[in-house]
Amino acid sequence: MTFRAPVRDLAFALKTVGHPELVQRAFPELDAETVQAILEAAGAFADNELAPLNRVGDLQGAKYANGAVTAAPGFAAAYKAFAEQGWNSLTAQPELGGQGLPKAMELAVFEMVHAANMAFGLCPMLTQAAIEALTLHGTERQKRLVLPKLVSGEWTGAMVLTEPQAGSDLGALTARAEPDGEGGYRLYGQKIFITWGDHDATDNIVHLVLARTPDAPPGVKGISLFLTSKFEVKDDGSLGGRNDFRPGSIEHKLGIHGSPTCVMLYEGAKAELVGELGQGLAHMFVMMNAARLQVGVQGVAIAERAFQQALEFSLERKQGRAVWSPDYPAAIWGHPDVRRTLLLMKAKIEAARGICLATGVLADLARLAESDEERAAAKARQELLTPIAKAWSTDVGVEVASAGVQVHGGMGFIEETGAAQHYRDARIAPIYEGTNGIQAADLVGRKVRSNGGETLRGLCAEMALTAGVLTDNPDLASVGRRLAAGVGALEQATDWLLAADNGAALAASVPYLKLAGDVIGGWILGRQALAAGGSDDPWLRSKGALARLYAEQVLSLAPGLAESLAVDWSELEHMTAEALAG
Repeated sequence: MTFRAPVRDLAFALKTVGHPELVQRAFPELDAETVQAILEAAGAFADNELAPLNRVGDLQGAKYANGAVTAAPGFAAAYKAFAEQGWNSLTAQPELGGQGLPKAMELAVFEMVHAANMAFGLCPMLTQAAIEALTLHGTERQKRLVLPKLVSGEWTGAMVLTEPQAGSDLGALTARAEPDGEGGYRLYGQKIFITWGDHDATDNIVHLVLARTPDAPPGVKGISLFLTSKFEVKDDGSLGGRNDFRPGSIEHKLGIHGSPTCVMLYEGAKAELVGELGQGLAHMFVMMNAARLQVGVQGVAIAERAFQQALEFSLERKQGRAVWSPDYPAAIWGHPDVRRTLLLMKAKIEAARGICLATGVLADLARLAESDEERAAAKARQELLTPIAKAWSTDVGVEVASAGVQVHGGMGFIEETGAAQHYRDARIAPIYEGTNGIQAADLVGRKVRSNGGETLRGLCAEMALTAGVLTDNPDLASVGRRLAAGVGALEQATDWLLAADNGAALAASVPYLKLAGDVIGGWILGRQALAAGGSDDPWLRSKGALARLYAEQVLSLAPGLAESLAVDWSELEHMTAEALAG
């Protein structure tokens, strides 16, 4: 099945999410023609260079042998072309060789990259996160010698956190950073699940590693962040000898076979401190939050890929008589439930895309808005939306990929069609970069309960205004009514959440995040429907149809979901595993 980058959908989404008038003030040279040109060029690269390698990466994958990793066939050459064409440097500062474009533009480009080839996209995705962390916390030497190479794409970056005994609990990590007596450190320990931790696509790989110094206190306060690279970086920027770390193996995984997931062994590797001692987790959160938003975009991307394949299959596959088709045998597109499934897939993709792009816009406004008040408000909403963008969008990715298999029927369960690969690839996104359960706990604890729900209530007020405008529009009145009820349900759930004890709040956190994502997604679709207006263009008219379907199929469930949170969660606390095991 072919892939076509959703350039028109992305251009429309960029016009309708966030605060485009504020973005225009911050980036005055980024007019609609420039946006279109960037998206079309990126789409062509994704279509022609990356998509053809997707199946090769899945079937052949990256290889480990003799202490080194070789990228999947064609990936190294594709990465070189990716870097040479400037796709790695979209948002970096111009003084570092970057293009200084908005975050939302980067996310739009990377959605096409991930959709074309999710395993490939993980490599530059983590490099972007490393760039953000070093831009904020790197030393002058690191900014002078390392950052420009990451921006250009000549080198890649890797995020190195997880250890066998310390998965999501970073306070339990034991990797050591011992002073070398020369102002640097030596790293010792084992790390696992390191995405693109080793490969042959670039001359050097920069690792940002969490470790403990000998006198560090236990727990997260004893963690510091260190930079180490595959080859020594000399003071003139040239590369020296091989450093003392290596891959021990690569994992055999359910999906994303083209992405090498490495076990890394640090055996006295030379390293430099990044930022301040004991602040490693705070510094790494810059990288983690950037990656979490990008993983949300991955969810959108793999859903888009799965949807496109399912739609194409539905138009080609002929099966029986169909109520909405005069042909016999009819294409399964003519069966009402197949068409409903496909339209709901598309609606959820556009909702998730809008949430991710809106979060990207807020990231720029948090830096570039004119007043302190505007910047603070943008930052607060960005932080609120980030766990929703990551978790809700990746759940959509799995759901849509599963629906894509279903549309294919038995053929979807057969590997040769490719539908199963999308489902396998999608399944990791709700797990890595902080599981979706962790995202929900973050949303509830740090983003809602910590400030009495103030930021969430401000968003609800804005969504309620949109609901009023929709209700006054005869074609979209049903969307407005459902959105208003959804906003009310989210406010009701928030009231309960703020009054609940910690155990109950955390037990309800995942359905609460789902409720928030459902309602915000409906708001996004409603705004897109309003922006499309009463056009005769079938593509623009579809925006209203998608909003109405989503309102009836998703938003209509919001009041019940809100009510389901207020149960007696104490029964969970006292339930024993033995009772379930029988």
